[in-house]
Parts: sequence; structure tokens; C-alpha cells
Amino acid sequence: MLNLSIGELAKRADVAIDTVRYYERSGLLQPAGRLASGYRRYGLEELKRLRFIRRAKALGFSLEEVGALLTLSAERDVAKVKQTAELKLVDIQRRIDELERIRSGLKALTTACPGHGRAEACPILNALSQESAS
Repeated sequence: MLNLSIGELAKRADVAIDTVRYYERSGLLQPAGRLASGYRRYGLEELKRLRFIRRAKALGFSLEEVGALLTLSAERDVAKVKQTAELKLVDIQRRIDELERIRSGLKALTTACPGHGRAEACPILNALSQESAS
């Protein structure tokens, strides 16, 4: 059984100590126990949970979604885990599509702008100054 300090836990999970504290305040992680001095102690389960949180965050899940995944994991509800991941995938694709639309618009504006001349003739400034965005 591991008996890690918060610093040792953070190092093994490759996160900052403040991240561990934040996840504790968020209710996603709890120390396995405390020493008489009040120092937090963590075991293997907390290390696994912290790594799970870190990996889920790296895949784009919000803390709320990570909490739901942790609950589903504890319930061993694989169907709902898959459904949650599929919904995240749809959301990510929507954001990618939106970013591609933005990139296309910005590329057209930068291509149209000569980069010199009067500000009143700048297509970028004119597009940003329009009353209604399209």
C-alpha cells in the first residue's frame, strides 16, 4: 500500500500540487487519510483516480464530465461511459467545424488585406467594424 504525501502524489501523476488541491476542493479526489499532524496521505487508489482525471481532462472532458465518468466507472456502466464519450466526440467535432469556419473567414480577410494603405480601406478592420456579424 502506498503512503504518499501530496507532493509525491502530484509528482507520480505528473500534475501540480495546486491541481491536486483543486480536485479535492472540486470533490473529485479525497486523501486516503491524514497523519496526526494533519498532513494528507494518499494511496494507490487516489493515484489511479488522479491519473484518470488528468487523462480525461487531456481528452477534453470538463471537470463536471470527469465527475460523471468517475461515477459511471464506479458503477461499471460501460454503455453510459461510451455514450458520454460519443457525446463528447460530437461536441469536439462541432467545435472543430466552428474553428474551421473561423479560420476560413480570417484567411479570406488576411488574403484581401494588402497590409498597407489607409485604415479605412482595410478589409479586416472593415469586417470587424460592421454592425452585424455574419
